[in-house]
Amino acid sequence: MSKQTFLQGTLILIFAGMITRFLGFINRLVIARLMGEEGVGLYMMALPTLFLIMALTQMGLPVAISKRVAEAEAQHNQGKVKRILIVSLIITTVSSLFFTVVMIFGAPFIAKTLLTDERTIYPLLAISPIVPIIAVSSVLRGYFQGKQNMKPQSYSQVIEQIVRITCVALFVKILLPYGIEFAAAGAMISVILGEFTSLLYMVYQFKHKKTIKLRTRFFTYLKSSKSTVKELFSIALPSTGSRMIGSLSHFFEPIIVAQSLAIAGISATLATKQYGELTGYVLPLLFLPTFITQSLSVALVPSISEAEAVANKSLIHYRIHQAIRISFASGAIATVVLSLFSEQILTYMYGTANASQFLILMAPFFILLYIQSPLQATLQALDLAKPAMWNSLIGNVIKFIVLFTLASSPKFGIMGVAIAMLVGVVLVTLLHLATLQKAIRFYIPIKDLTKMSALILLTWLTAKFIKQWFTQTNEHFLIFIACLIVLCIAYLLFLFLLRFISKEELQQIPFLQKWIR
Repeated sequence: MSKQTFLQGTLILIFAGMITRFLGFINRLVIARLMGEEGVGLYMMALPTLFLIMALTQMGLPVAISKRVAEAEAQHNQGKVKRILIVSLIITTVSSLFFTVVMIFGAPFIAKTLLTDERTIYPLLAISPIVPIIAVSSVLRGYFQGKQNMKPQSYSQVIEQIVRITCVALFVKILLPYGIEFAAAGAMISVILGEFTSLLYMVYQFKHKKTIKLRTRFFTYLKSSKSTVKELFSIALPSTGSRMIGSLSHFFEPIIVAQSLAIAGISATLATKQYGELTGYVLPLLFLPTFITQSLSVALVPSISEAEAVANKSLIHYRIHQAIRISFASGAIATVVLSLFSEQILTYMYGTANASQFLILMAPFFILLYIQSPLQATLQALDLAKPAMWNSLIGNVIKFIVLFTLASSPKFGIMGVAIAMLVGVVLVTLLHLATLQKAIRFYIPIKDLTKMSALILLTWLTAKFIKQWFTQTNEHFLIFIACLIVLCIAYLLFLFLLRFISKEELQQIPFLQKWIR
């Protein structure tokens, strides 16, 4: 089985993430164009329930599998790897079947009482069969991550998006004549088909590349797995806590938003439309750079786990600095572009610029979200998942307090929801940094902070100049694309001038090795 270095694995995940994010945007565009703001609102209001069920099903095992498999690989202990897989598959399979049933029977109550829109019952029921599929595939992803082989996961993500985007227009168009709620259910069906195809590919790769046979002495390994269960759950339970907090936050968010906006005198239909604009139009744009930060996070867990196993503290600090630097570099350009060109981007993509005020407000603060994911992964890799869980809890509790206070006021309304999201992002990121500083004396040097500020400033001034020129033209779409390309070239120049990308890192990219000495 091929194993990649930290940066090579990250680059593979980033490349796959770039493709899947692009395909995902096409998928969202199709959904938005076919179903409109109200249909997107129904679609987005149903998803948090799925995320909550998935958190309950997986119980934080994917991260734990990645870390413990990486440790077992370092010790050349294939028996332990087999026990990890057996235990994880049994736990996730049983729990996924149980929670699928709970989701199906709880859908009427969730839709009518909690989400205050009984039409959401159809997308909720449509998406429920996906739970066992994602549960099993997550175990296989954790296994490959622990092996530091990122290719199977990367290819499966691309396959999943291709199948989804191929099916979504078909199912939405077929079901749209029956009502917008059935169209939202059709979009969910395409998600299931994509995930199922992805799982089939992961199973094929596992059978093709595995070095262990699961069925051989299956029950013997299962009986001797008590210590493995303890090791997995020492990471999994706190990780579950963090993910549960996030999933509960996503689950209760549309409920609290709906109730708060109702108190503010906003109708359920208008509230669904506004929430659809914020979560269906704005947040996907803000989360665009996270495919890079998530790729870093996935590769970071086994890499830091190995460094910790041999007590290499300098490598641990270097990996964290490297992850923050790359995460910031990936997010800075998005922050500037989304802030300055919000109206143009929304108009070209969705045909409306109604949500531009959200984008202008939120983009500058989301630069902290882009470094949050690597920080969370670092805490988990260092067996600090419990403090990470508490950080997430504090951030989400305060977010909901701010959300209810502001959104229930007619003066703020849906804008209060956006402000509350920013409060949560900023607070959790700062708490993660404080935890690392206390645990391993980690801090971001003044030199790096100065370089980050210079990067943002130079990019902002360049983008401002380009925008002034662009607004004096006829604002044609192709001219807009050309402006973004010029800005990206200038941005790459700034990255090299400020040394955000080192020569050693470039040498790890296979097709650049012979050009860089």
